[in-house]
Amino acid sequence: MRIRGDRVAFGSPGMPPRWSHSNKDGIGTAYSADSRLWFTVWRGIVTEVYFPTIDRPQLRDLQLLFTDGASLFHEEKRDLKARIERMGGDSLAYRSSSEDPEGRYTLRKIILADPHLPCLLTRVHLKVSAPELASKLRLFVLASPHLNVAGWGNSATVQEILGRSVLLAEKDGVALALAADVPFLRSSVGYVGASDGWTDLNQHRDLTWEFDRAPDGNVALTGEIPAGSSSTEFTLGLAFGESAAAAVTALFQSLGTPFETHERRFLTQWRRSVHSVDHVPSGDGGALYRASRAILLAHEDKTYPGAFIASLSIPWGSAKSDEDQGGYHLVWVRDLCHAATGLLATGQTEAPLRALIYLATRQQPDGGFPQNFWVDGRPYWRGLQLDEVALPILLADALRRHRALRDFDPTVGVLRAARFLIEHGPATEQDRWEEVSGYSPSTLATCIAALTVAAGFSRRTGDEPTATFIQEYADFLESHVEPWTVTNRGTLVPGIPRHYVRIRPVQVDNPVPDEGPDLGRVRLRNLPPGAPSEFSAAEIIDAGFLDLVRLGIRSPNDRIVTDSLTVVDRILKVTTPKGDLWHRYNHDGYGETAAGGPYIGFGVGRAWPVLTGERGHYELARAGNPTPHVRTLERVATSTGLLPEQVWDEADRPDLHLYFGMPTESATPLVWAHAEYVTLLRSIQDARPFDQVPDVAERYRLPRTSRRRLEVWKFNRRPRMVRPDSVLRVLANQPFRLRASNDGWSTHQDFDSIETTLGLHYADLESLGRAGRSWTFTFFWPLAEHWEGTNYEVAAGDARPDLSE
Repeated sequence: MRIRGDRVAFGSPGMPPRWSHSNKDGIGTAYSADSRLWFTVWRGIVTEVYFPTIDRPQLRDLQLLFTDGASLFHEEKRDLKARIERMGGDSLAYRSSSEDPEGRYTLRKIILADPHLPCLLTRVHLKVSAPELASKLRLFVLASPHLNVAGWGNSATVQEILGRSVLLAEKDGVALALAADVPFLRSSVGYVGASDGWTDLNQHRDLTWEFDRAPDGNVALTGEIPAGSSSTEFTLGLAFGESAAAAVTALFQSLGTPFETHERRFLTQWRRSVHSVDHVPSGDGGALYRASRAILLAHEDKTYPGAFIASLSIPWGSAKSDEDQGGYHLVWVRDLCHAATGLLATGQTEAPLRALIYLATRQQPDGGFPQNFWVDGRPYWRGLQLDEVALPILLADALRRHRALRDFDPTVGVLRAARFLIEHGPATEQDRWEEVSGYSPSTLATCIAALTVAAGFSRRTGDEPTATFIQEYADFLESHVEPWTVTNRGTLVPGIPRHYVRIRPVQVDNPVPDEGPDLGRVRLRNLPPGAPSEFSAAEIIDAGFLDLVRLGIRSPNDRIVTDSLTVVDRILKVTTPKGDLWHRYNHDGYGETAAGGPYIGFGVGRAWPVLTGERGHYELARAGNPTPHVRTLERVATSTGLLPEQVWDEADRPDLHLYFGMPTESATPLVWAHAEYVTLLRSIQDARPFDQVPDVAERYRLPRTSRRRLEVWKFNRRPRMVRPDSVLRVLANQPFRLRASNDGWSTHQDFDSIETTLGLHYADLESLGRAGRSWTFTFFWPLAEHWEGTNYEVAAGDARPDLSE
């Protein structure tokens, strides 16, 4: 291996780098764990390629360029109209067909990964039908490295290897190598926008620059493929490695095997991973089901088994540079758990178990999880979302109920997470939309169900006192859902003043939140500068309360649920050519701008297909008809079976590739949406929501009078009021003695705290019996041997009426 020469490209460091479009036409990987490479496809070209783990994009794009040396210059992604199809019902290889706008030549490609090596392979067949162009059309390949998740700092060279030119790029221990099974006629490297091959061909209709080196910048690689008079066929290889030598070795090894052999092995591997879909109650013959199952499996890392990312995409990537390295190619516990549950619904058990074990190894010592993280566990965003702590508990129980835990015992992690939920709740720093802190119906539902499940795990160890303690905390949350999250003053729909809200805003660092009848005001993010951003909480609604029904905590016919759905449909529903879809919440700003431009910190939230799946689950729970929602999801998927995060909900904007009822530039595919679809199909088959927890449904189907009524006082939530008939439970994370009085310190009682195996301690003060009385108490801390020095008071009364009764 040696650099061809010493001609250095001009124009360093090149124009600012950008990523590619996010509404993919395809994503793929080999089923084998040997091939640590993932790829994406858009408009017939390869976009991001990930290596050696699924969270590390290393390429912006790889495409072909055409020129006749005179007037014609075509760029594959802009000038050719491509048709993409998935090869085989269960695999993730793609076939694309493109043609010149004037019909003078056609391009056929098959794109797949080497089944055993980190090499992307593209079989290309170019056919020229116009005689006047047959001898003139010239063909080039263009690659834009973004090694180590960044466009800056890449270095490119032309290497001489085995008597031929190989295009190479390197950065910080990662390398890519590009060649074909036929030698390049000419090749060059350069800086994007200045001396790269695209700029050269666009300006000169010829590759007039042949540079050997382009160090430290935003670089591109260009090679000319020999073109025959009317038909050209070749295989292009793009290989990766932890060194230049490793990448080159993988490249030549892969190109040394006939493409047909790779294709056969790739398709066979995927076929072995699946089973019959004859039972699936879909409307498209199981096409989207097959695609969804493969897409879910493909989003798991191969170095860190069980690490499922949210999407092989970078939302609005064409407007993003190196400053935002996260994209959706990170682990969100929420998305991971949905993916694992979806795969479990398809009959897969090994991948969901791997996901649970992966989470157990990434759980923090306090039982929590970061908001999102790289597959090796390093946090990216550090927000706290209680549902992301609760969902792994539900996954553990789902695997237990399906006898899929094998020899893995998740009890320790489950109880750590339960402690975290009790200690840090009930307000979440962020709800499931990752924006606002407070009391969220969706988050509360997930926590109630998870704690009920955790109580079961504790009970099965023989620790009944701790099981009761956990369950009573879940009951405390359940009894407060409506007081915390239902407005009695709603004005969104005349005649329906009482409904759930998206969230009751509460700052998690405020230990004395206002929990009275006024739900406060919500400050929304992502709205345009100068636009109103603060609204009454009573006037912001989403459909997150449906988790209360789905998990078995509320009846689908509960009056507040049905009234809230009426408001949701009036405010959030949008009817598209593909069917009914819903926005996340009113005044959402996470989406394209009003003019259709990319989201750059503000915009207009669009319709989310995942919410259509959630609505289908509700219809099933109330013995309605979920089939229209299944059909909508099947129609909104791309022709290759990809479900988007968001769908364009306005008139067509062809200049921006935005069409009514079709994917936006947010993220396609979204793992969560695919998981929701396959789970809905399984739920229809079972005639009940697949992820409903039997213990939860059984407990909360009973009248509330059968459960002990608690009010919980903790240092991070100090209620000022307690119902006269409620026990006041005082909770801390270390032993204490409580000195309490209910007669203004005329008398007092001392209570030694009760220890649980969670490491939490509590003491119960009996119900006061009538309004007007109060408990006053202080703490003695035995470990430090000192008194708190502060008195706390909780009065009997109703902060607001309990709307659930």
